[in-house]
Amino acid sequence: MPLSGDDRPDPDALLRQAAQEGRGRLKIFLGAAPGVGKTYEMLSEGAARRRDGVDVVVAVVETHGRAETEALVRGHEVIPRRDVPYEGRTLHEMDLDAVLARAPRLALVDELAHTNAPGSRHPKRYQDVEELLAAGIDVYSTINIQHVESLNDVVASFTRVRVRETVPDRILEMAEVEVVDIPPDELIERLKAGKVYLPHEATRALNHFFSKSNLSALRELALRRAAQAVDAQMLEHVRAIGVGGTWAGSERIVVAVSELPGADGLVRAAKRLSDALKAPWTALFIETPRAAQFSDPQHERIAATMSLATQLGGAIATVPAPSALEGIQAFVADARATQLVVGKSKRSRWFELRYGSVVDRLVRGTPGVTVHVLPVEEVPGQGGSAPTQAGRTRGRGWGSPAGYGLTLLGVAAVTALASTLFHVLNLGNVALLYLLPVMAAASLYGLRTGLFAGLASSLCYNFFFLPPTGTLTVNNPENIVSVFVLLGVAVATSQLTARVRAQADIAAASARTNATLAGFLHQLSGVSEQAEAARVICNDVGRLFDVQAVLLAPSPGAGLGVLAATNPDYRLDTMDLAAANWAFDTGGAAGKGSGTLAASEWLFQPLKSGAGTLAVLGLARENGSEPVRADQLPLLTSLVNQAALVIERLRLQAEIRDVDAVRTRDRLRAALLSSVSHDLRTPLTAVLAAADALDHGATPELIGTIKSEASRLNRFVANLLDMTRVEAGALKLSVEAVDLSDAVAGAAHDARRALEGHPVRLDVPPDLPLVRADPQLLHHCLLNLLDNAGRYGDPGTEIVIEGRHRYGQLRLAVLDHGPGLPPGRETEVFETFRRLEGSDRATGGTGLGLAIVKAFAEAMGLGVEAGNREDGSGAAFAILFPPSLIVRDVAQESIS
Repeated sequence: MPLSGDDRPDPDALLRQAAQEGRGRLKIFLGAAPGVGKTYEMLSEGAARRRDGVDVVVAVVETHGRAETEALVRGHEVIPRRDVPYEGRTLHEMDLDAVLARAPRLALVDELAHTNAPGSRHPKRYQDVEELLAAGIDVYSTINIQHVESLNDVVASFTRVRVRETVPDRILEMAEVEVVDIPPDELIERLKAGKVYLPHEATRALNHFFSKSNLSALRELALRRAAQAVDAQMLEHVRAIGVGGTWAGSERIVVAVSELPGADGLVRAAKRLSDALKAPWTALFIETPRAAQFSDPQHERIAATMSLATQLGGAIATVPAPSALEGIQAFVADARATQLVVGKSKRSRWFELRYGSVVDRLVRGTPGVTVHVLPVEEVPGQGGSAPTQAGRTRGRGWGSPAGYGLTLLGVAAVTALASTLFHVLNLGNVALLYLLPVMAAASLYGLRTGLFAGLASSLCYNFFFLPPTGTLTVNNPENIVSVFVLLGVAVATSQLTARVRAQADIAAASARTNATLAGFLHQLSGVSEQAEAARVICNDVGRLFDVQAVLLAPSPGAGLGVLAATNPDYRLDTMDLAAANWAFDTGGAAGKGSGTLAASEWLFQPLKSGAGTLAVLGLARENGSEPVRADQLPLLTSLVNQAALVIERLRLQAEIRDVDAVRTRDRLRAALLSSVSHDLRTPLTAVLAAADALDHGATPELIGTIKSEASRLNRFVANLLDMTRVEAGALKLSVEAVDLSDAVAGAAHDARRALEGHPVRLDVPPDLPLVRADPQLLHHCLLNLLDNAGRYGDPGTEIVIEGRHRYGQLRLAVLDHGPGLPPGRETEVFETFRRLEGSDRATGGTGLGLAIVKAFAEAMGLGVEAGNREDGSGAAFAILFPPSLIVRDVAQESIS
């Protein structure tokens, strides 16, 4: 957040605007309840845009049988919906791909919170809309207020109905919102007239959800949420163009808290003001360089105050700044706050004369902001630490003894140097040399040490160089000016240095925070398992905050279980587990330092995502003190948010793997059913028919049919078993030297039934070297290749088995004369259950044969390739033997 109060454009706002370039615009028609006319208004505005020449289509609209809505739909181009089979039914969903291919300027998408049918590209319709927007298509959509994620609990609290389909608030924040509103009485009349639900449904709705009190509350929520969205967009715009002022479309409250006792009273006052004005509020702590000197009780007091603000529903912010005044003014200007709550503690008259009043300067320096000043009273029993700390701070402010000692040494060294220059080189004015220790002391040790250096330098210069030397008397008035110049330089340098050091401390703190986040993300980016991610999260958080850390997540049937912990000796008692469960169930912090179950020794922070709470991170200190100081809360919040994103990513990856496994099983099931219906039934039918004919006398043809079809059936079952072995990783190799001539001859003999009607030519030179392979697996590979050639080769055409040894690689290929392979799809034939039909004749098969060839070949370290013959007369499938598997010396191979 910028700390300057000028009216320059906010770089972050400009970047966010730039990111929207090229994207579509979203407009949401927001209603308080069903039946207010959101869909009608969307269609009417879409029709108006179409009349203006805009390309408009209806992507999906639910008319619910309302005649006036259906009449508006008829005037639009409607993209047909996609049919999705689900549990014996057919669901009709928006065809996202069709809308993207049509590429209109504006798409009308009804019911933004709708859940898509299983198997759709996105589980939610708002995700479909995000893809349309990313493609540059404008979208009009509709939603009811009860479907907004942040208001889901609020609506359920008075309607007693919890809506399961919700939309993240960020969708509303990126959209233009138009409220479609009618009074509750009018909506009830529409309901009674049957314009919203069918009569029997309307009666039940009137007695439950559609009561007048519910509708009035929902209407107020819708109007208020729309006002918040408009206010946020207005602030984003004025930040981007750099316009000053509060731009108070609505009230915004900031309460400034400090380490002093009684700051919690300011937070409660801000909450009461927020409730009265119905305005958002933020508790602000300014982290000045003085915060580094706070005692532990003061840090704990700040943490408790910020935790109280969170419990009361406010936002919290910790902003580093050189001074509290500058930090408050910069934050109020950037947040465009309209109300500021500050506390005024009792100060002595002398203190205010020396340092002035921060409250007075705030009132004068924040025009357009209402400043509420409340007295901060000492809380009995809590004020003891403040005076002690104040005294300690004053002690540090006077400087360290080492600083004074080194300053004296510096002044002495400059005096010796000046004396040499004065007497040896006859240099008349050496006063400027004394600026060196003054500037060095002021820069390194602060104002008081700098003043001490100026005073010491003045005295030395007066004693050693101003006549009469050896005394502190000054005869020449001009020399008095030199003495005061030294003192003035000390004061000015000290003030400038203090400001620079404060800014440097702020920059260093910001750099440390950014480096911490970057390192944390770098470690988590390479993690692929949830257990490893949990370990990294706990170790990093424990190291950064010097605490014990434990990460808990739901475990099946056992509630929350521990994923990882920094200390294996961690202990969670009943109170700790109750706090952890409360944090997980409610999504809020619980335990020590919070307002819920504070008796626990652990502070539990939920790791939340759009899908809900994923896990809970627990922090505790061995000495029983507060786990996290107030100035550490922003860093902890950032780390928790990043950790939640990582856990969410790993969860989604696991779900994708599960979905892929389910899809594979479904594909396998469908393929097996197809195979059973064809490849099992056909040979069984033939076998049964031949067996029936045996009753009337056996013939050689019938016996051949039985043998052929039984062999075909056996080969199909063998393929299924082989693929099961491959997928289970149960292949066991028995590698030995194999003569390819014998292997090819044996495979051709065993495949003679599959090659019936095809002349077979073996073009395998007898001088080919032996290869190292598993004879059984190689035999299966050749059988499947020959079966594929016999199945797809044109009847009566020759099938060639060709072996070639070139360029150190041995290639064994099966060539057929047939339709060949479609160009560009050669590698697909090796996929499981993939069949590329190359002609109009039925070929049967399951698509397992070539997949088994590839799996067996890769298990042996061989390669496979598919393509068409050089003359284009058919397909060619080859097994490739790399040089490492070719036997060079037969005698050596037989010995080994």
